[in-house]
Parts: sequence; structure tokens; C-alpha cells
Amino acid sequence: MSLSRRVFLQNAAATSIAFAGLTSCARASQSGGMQGYFNQVEGYGALQSDPNRLFDLPPGFAYEVISTVGDEMDDGLITPGDLDGMAAFPREDGRITLVRNHELKSHEVEKSAFGPNMERIDRINRDRIFDWTADGKPHLGGTTHLIVNPQTLQVEQSYMSLAGTLNNCAGGPTPWGSWVTCEETEDNAGPTALVEHGYCFEVPASATGLIVPQPIKAMGRFRHEAIAVDPASGAVYQTEDRRELCLFYRYLPDAPGELIRGGRLQALVVKGQPGVDLTNWTTSNMSQGDWVEVEWVDLDNVEAPDADLADRGHAAGAARFTRGEGLWWGNGECYFTCTDGGPERIGQVWRYVPSRFEGQPGEADEPGRLQLFVESQNDEVMEYCDNLCVAPWGDVIVVEDGPRDQYIRGVTPAGEVYTIGRNADADENGDTREICGPCFSPDGSTLFFSVQNRPGRTFAVRGPWANRSA
Repeated sequence: MSLSRRVFLQNAAATSIAFAGLTSCARASQSGGMQGYFNQVEGYGALQSDPNRLFDLPPGFAYEVISTVGDEMDDGLITPGDLDGMAAFPREDGRITLVRNHELKSHEVEKSAFGPNMERIDRINRDRIFDWTADGKPHLGGTTHLIVNPQTLQVEQSYMSLAGTLNNCAGGPTPWGSWVTCEETEDNAGPTALVEHGYCFEVPASATGLIVPQPIKAMGRFRHEAIAVDPASGAVYQTEDRRELCLFYRYLPDAPGELIRGGRLQALVVKGQPGVDLTNWTTSNMSQGDWVEVEWVDLDNVEAPDADLADRGHAAGAARFTRGEGLWWGNGECYFTCTDGGPERIGQVWRYVPSRFEGQPGEADEPGRLQLFVESQNDEVMEYCDNLCVAPWGDVIVVEDGPRDQYIRGVTPAGEVYTIGRNADADENGDTREICGPCFSPDGSTLFFSVQNRPGRTFAVRGPWANRSA
């Protein structure tokens, strides 16, 4: 099933020809006032209602809930709440390591790994907690590890791997086997923190317990969302979840693969259009499918004590985006979302293809390129796109965090959207919680993702994934 991107594109083209002259769109309405979905291209079939009312999937697909917030972990702590970004890593023993973020603030003690009264805090080494509040309470964000048996999908071990950080939203895997987790905040030291927050931290997939937390300050201090690493150049791309004005960043490490040793932080500039507004809220400066060439501007004072890194970068010519969220490396390119981009303010997906000389001499003569890959005009096609990943067969898998129903969407290489699943766990008001952390197992057979809360669950889904490329 691990088809190459070239084979997938050939199959996609053949499918387009086969359906020429026919309607390729399918609409499915939901009863009971639920939001329907609209497929621009054939996916896996209509969603089937889950009798357990947790998650709706197409025929032939099934899920397992492998972890739930509140479960006791093997280190004696409690699985913390507000699940978010996640990645899967292979182990030498054939198991899978899942590394998950927890987007927690210091006051959310009811979701804490240490218990609502901090009764489990002494089960760990306090020196491994990154920060505390002024009144002596630990910050509650961080990461957890799950060791999963790929045959049974049983979690054989679970434990906290990073503690004391704040609002860990997304992040991204590295080619050398670690997870970079991102703090989505710009909190300064003061009544609620002893040190500044808003940094990235690297967590080895091989960690067997709490690591010594080290903020990677050269990657910048801002409302981090996600990262993706180009394995060819070592460049690290970063998104920023800042409303109305955010940038798309590039970090060029002094020593590729050793992020903590420092490097150069830059922001994307559209060539010939300094400061261009790509939110498309009032004026469309790019249409879906358009490509532009880019440059990169160096940023200084990247620890930004005044929380003004995006403002200074934009003044220096960087392109303006809005609410940058998920980011993932694909086959020689990366994709990222802007949750409220576009004229309807319901989401954009962007594609960046680096230069052959990314970050090196010669880049100016053969620059990287940026494409507006998807811009949703209809909330039944895609609404408030958030985390994403790239599937083994080349499609982009996007999850939602919007005011209506939350879906998992697939996007073909041609930018056409289809629906894979729906969060069916609504509260008494009909509201559902965001889907987050999509990632595939190393062999491509299993899609992992989480529903952030109520109470928060991590799912594993198996099914006929190869049918999308048949």
C-alpha cells in the first residue's frame, strides 16, 4: 500500500479521466441538525454512524481507543488532558512509540498528570520540571510517550516525557528520531511563571522517562504551533498561531540535526511583493492553485521580549498569514494550514517546495516556491483546518477545529477534498471537540489521532487505505 507519489499521481489522473463528464462530487447530509459533508472527489464512501457515538468512519474501517485522559500511566502519573500534536516512531523491537503533546495551562489542575491536588508530584524528579508558578505549582504542559504493540494496538507502556512547559500545541517529528514540541504562548516571567515561555523543546522518541527540558531559544520565541524538517537541507519550518498577523518561519541550524546549538531564524517573503497579505480576507492576492517564488528575510532579537517578532518581520517584508497551524513534511515539500484564512475565513492549506539550494548560495537563482493548495469556500468541504499529516500514498490528511462538526478530510495531490471521518461524541448542546495529532504508523497501516477532550482519547484506525490509490 505504500505507493510512491509518482504512482499515486498516475492513478489519480486515471481516475479523473474515468469520471470525466460525470459528477465527481458527493454530498452527504446528517440527520438531527448535524453538519453535512461535501466530497469533491470520491473518497472511501459514506460515513457510517458509530453505535458507540464516538467516531464515524466509512465502510471497512474500524477504530480502537488506545488511551484515555485520566488513565494511570506506568510512571504512577495520570494521563494528562488536552491532547494535541502527535507523531509515531518505529522502535528496534518492532513496537511503535507515539509522542503526544498536552496543551495545558498552569491553572488546569483538574487535567494534570500529577492529580487535581498535586498528590502525585513526588513520584517524579522535581528537577525535571521546566517551570513553576510563583506560588510553587508546576506548569502542566508537556509530552507523554505511548509504547504500542502494532499487531494488537495495545499500549504496553506509558509515561510522561516532558514536564513543566506551557500550552504545548503541535510540533513535528525530525528525521533523526525525535519530536519537537511547541509552546503556543508568549508568557513572560511574572506572577504565573518563573521564566519566559514560547519556545520549542526537543524530546527523543527513545526517552524512557522525563528528559531534562532545554528550550531551543534560537528557533524564536512566539506563539509556536508546528514544525517540519527538510531532511535534505536540515532546514526547520515553523508555523505561528497568531490571529490576523503571523509569519511562516525557517530555522537554519548551525549544525543540521543539532537544533540546540543555534542557528539563523528567517521569515518567508513573496518575491517582488514585500509584506503581501495572504490572508485573502478582503483582497485575494493569490487564488487556489497559484504559485509564487519566495525569499527569506533574517530576523533579529528572536527571543522577542515584547512579543513583536511577527510585527517586526512583517515590517521587514515578510508575508502576512493568519493563524498558522498544522505543518508536515511530505515528499520533497511541506504543507501547512491557516485555520481562518480565505475570504470565508474557514481555512487555507499551503504547500511549500524548497529550493535545490535551500538556505545555501545559489538559492536566489533557483528560489523556493509557495502554492495556495486549498482555500475552502464551503464549510461542508473543509472548515477550520488544523493539524495535518501526509499519508503514505501522498494525500494530505487534515483534521478540523471549528464551531460545527469536526471532520477528518483527505486532500488529493490535485487539491480536491474528501471526507474520512467525523467526531460523533457531542455534548448536550451538540458541540464536539477538536480532532488533533493525525499521524500514520511506520508501516502506513494505522492512522492515529486524538480528540482533544471530553475526556480526551487517542484513536487508532485501520481499514482499506490502499483503495484511495487503486
